[in-house]
Amino acid sequence: MKRLLVALLFIMSASAVPLHAQSNQDAPVELTVSAAISLKDPLDGIKAAYARQQPNVTVTFNFGGSGALQQQIENGAPVDVFLSAGAKQMDALDKKGLLLEGTKRNLLTNRLVLIVPLASEDVKGFADLTKDSVKHIAVGEPKSVPAGQYAQETLVALDLLEKLKPKLVYGNDVRQVLTFVETGDADAGFVYYTDAHFSKKVKIVAAAPDSFHSPIVYPVAVVKSTHHPEQATAFLKFLSSPEARSVFEEYKFPVLGN
Repeated sequence: MKRLLVALLFIMSASAVPLHAQSNQDAPVELTVSAAISLKDPLDGIKAAYARQQPNVTVTFNFGGSGALQQQIENGAPVDVFLSAGAKQMDALDKKGLLLEGTKRNLLTNRLVLIVPLASEDVKGFADLTKDSVKHIAVGEPKSVPAGQYAQETLVALDLLEKLKPKLVYGNDVRQVLTFVETGDADAGFVYYTDAHFSKKVKIVAAAPDSFHSPIVYPVAVVKSTHHPEQATAFLKFLSSPEARSVFEEYKFPVLGN
């Protein structure tokens, strides 16, 4: 009788561990991903794909300018994953020890282009920006918007920055710059190719050579303060999966190798 009781207790204790582990594994998890606004369209598609694969993980996106998102993380915002449109913002967080070690890597790239309203005939290239008929040129705020930084570097390379400064109007993110041109509030603007490609209200008139600006990269990393490092790392890994790659490429984002 004593041996039977011991055996029963052993079986019950052994079976309790996997049941508990399974319970934790199936517990719902919410991940907050702060991402550059230029990634909104592909990430919305990737969110749906990830939900099918990981139904217990809910991904919520916080979109904005990369500099503003960086500041939010520095101020303690509850963020699990950060996807920036520039290395500057990610590197700043890394230097402050705010990223989970070993998770930072470059995921995507892009192109910087000059756009004008669809019906415009005044601007056919960078040199035309100096025309008197061009009153406003939209760019992202260079200190906080990577596309604005690249635009400023491009204008320096073209020796046009000082001449055009009185015409520059600044957007809080690259989508606001796109809107300025779409609505005619700006005669031209600098955005990413991926933003301009799907707009039916603007056209691309020039592309900045890569040598004119810093390399355009979209780095991603897990934020060190995350309460869900395992799930956050799994989502980061999914961003390089064939399924996610196909979504990024559908929206014209070149995916960098791991």
